[in-house]
Amino acid sequence: MKKTICVVTGSRAEYGLLYPLLGEIRKTPVFHLQIIATGMHLSSMYGLTYKEILRDGFKINERVKIPLDSDTPEGITKSLGMAVIGFASVFKRLKPDLVILLGDRFETYSAAIATFVAMIPIAHIHGGELTEGAIDDAFRHSITKMSSLHFTSIEDYRRRVIQLGEDPSRVFKVGALGIDNIKTLKPFSRSEFQEWAGIKLNKHNLIITFHPVTLEDNTSREQFGKLLLALDEMKETTLLFTKANADTFGRVINHMIDDYVATNRSKAKAFVSMGQLRYLSAMKYADAVVGNSSSGIIEAPTFKIGTINIGDRQAGRIRAKSIIDCPPDVKSIKKAFKKLYSPEFKRLLRCVVNPYGDGNTAKRIVKVLKNEDLKGIITKKFYDIPLKAKDK
Repeated sequence: MKKTICVVTGSRAEYGLLYPLLGEIRKTPVFHLQIIATGMHLSSMYGLTYKEILRDGFKINERVKIPLDSDTPEGITKSLGMAVIGFASVFKRLKPDLVILLGDRFETYSAAIATFVAMIPIAHIHGGELTEGAIDDAFRHSITKMSSLHFTSIEDYRRRVIQLGEDPSRVFKVGALGIDNIKTLKPFSRSEFQEWAGIKLNKHNLIITFHPVTLEDNTSREQFGKLLLALDEMKETTLLFTKANADTFGRVINHMIDDYVATNRSKAKAFVSMGQLRYLSAMKYADAVVGNSSSGIIEAPTFKIGTINIGDRQAGRIRAKSIIDCPPDVKSIKKAFKKLYSPEFKRLLRCVVNPYGDGNTAKRIVKVLKNEDLKGIITKKFYDIPLKAKDK
């Protein structure tokens, strides 16, 4: 009998990461794939990116509409509650054998609550990680405690999931799915990318992706404003902005991007959603990913390009040597750009090793799912790690 595997996706970035896994599940004879689209995928404000899923030839079995008209703490909390209600109805209809959740966003957390209450096992991808500047940290660890299977990107994160009380036999180090796409997708040529993007690449090219630091008191405007001031001084540089997700105070950043691009059309372009292939193509021709996105930490090192990581949103993640961390002030950001273009740093980039895997993550996950007996795995015991003498 086939195992019905249901995958939940709520954003363009998350779907891009899940894409190789969806393909592996679909082509595996013992699996029946279900897909639930939710969150930003269904919002015109964020590009109706569910259409990308359909264009890729996948079937969307259910859609859970979540109101995203407010990005305040109250608005996000109400959206989270309504998402739980929506997922509860969907899982009653779909009745999957397993639900796969990736990451830590609030809609993912909502799906986890509904799945767990429905007594359906959860397989969680990218658990054990830290993003100390974001509320997502608490969501991620909460999802871990509701999950029965865990697929972590590196060994340090596997140990952390076990530290949270999860059985080591159910925690698997598999690498990061984002690396799979780099290995398998054929990027656009430089001319193809320029034609699609509607802007010419220059001597220097930067991808700017900046999200709110949700555990700080509404610092989005100030921090992003400092970055824009530093970017003003970049010469012979094309700036490719990707807009913020539906996080608390994310709209502030998106309005600032629109205003900046409107007055710098010759060198700047903004995108609600590039899609995974076009985003990876942009990385191929970029000097660096600038901002505070996880893509700068996880995917960028594979391209042997730099990352200027600003502020604390990604604090706690394991880093390659290609990551330049800096505080969110103009002087520090300008200093980071100087380092990025220095001969010493360019030499370092040639031998950078990405700690997040080799591009075979989807195959490893599917192998585990094929061999795992899903009956009864939702029941689990807390795994205690003996205290060392110095901790007693």
